[in-house]
Amino acid sequence: MKFALQRCCVTSVFLKQYEAATDAVLAKLGIELEEVREFNCCGYPLKNYDFTACALSSARNLALAEKRSLNILTLCNCCYGNLKHIAHVLKDNASLKKEIDTTLAKEDLTYTGAVAPKHLFEVLYHDVGLDTIKQKMVKTYRNLKVAVHYGCHLLRPKDVVQFDNPFAPSIFDQLVGITGATSVPWSTKLECCGAPLWGVNDELSLDLTEKKLADAKQAGADYVCVICPFCQLQFDRVQRILLSRRTSAAAIPSLVYTQLLGLSLGLDEESLGLGMNELPAETIHQFLGTPEEAQAAAPVHG
Repeated sequence: MKFALQRCCVTSVFLKQYEAATDAVLAKLGIELEEVREFNCCGYPLKNYDFTACALSSARNLALAEKRSLNILTLCNCCYGNLKHIAHVLKDNASLKKEIDTTLAKEDLTYTGAVAPKHLFEVLYHDVGLDTIKQKMVKTYRNLKVAVHYGCHLLRPKDVVQFDNPFAPSIFDQLVGITGATSVPWSTKLECCGAPLWGVNDELSLDLTEKKLADAKQAGADYVCVICPFCQLQFDRVQRILLSRRTSAAAIPSLVYTQLLGLSLGLDEESLGLGMNELPAETIHQFLGTPEEAQAAAPVHG
């Protein structure tokens, strides 16, 4: 099983632990990744500034993957959403497709739609499968409660991404459940984390983050678990700012899913970058036991 890896600009600079954890987990699961050095930014930051440039950025990466006959695997919800959106638009917008094709031809590239962008969760859930992952686990969690946060771009717009039920998703919950951890129900589970407002309206951004963290805490979660780089930055780095400014805020560490899964697969803290998280996560070890000591999968709440 091999994919062309689209690394996110944000993870490469601010969340090296996310990349390290994901690389280690995918290697453990036998998934081969091809680093395509020619890949550029997916174009998402340009979406509302120059849509043609945005479309070309994603189309070029899709074309580079198609040249290698490989689907793109991405760790980032925004990259995933943008690649899916552009692939969707190019099917219906003939004039834009012609313009993009003309530019791609200068590099002897073409995009016909023969390959597709895939989110990390799609690969884990559909291509690898829950049973295969469980067979490779050497540890499972006992009495660990996790508040899963899907992130906006993984679920919406539903007609474009077609990832899961946007109103009652379960894939992330199931992926957490196979580790033995319990995905707790929480009322703000599908609300925005506040990251898009950071740097624009910081106080409102902190309000949204504080509300979500308080809700996760009230639901009994020991950790928040995310898959989106921007959400992780908000719940980890920005949460530290929140705690320094608002003493009444509830503190709760945030992990990326591959860190949570990696420990179950027997990977060490260093390879998973746990020490690089802003809020300490070392206490998670108190929840670890052998598969024989824990249930094969904890109850999952969608």
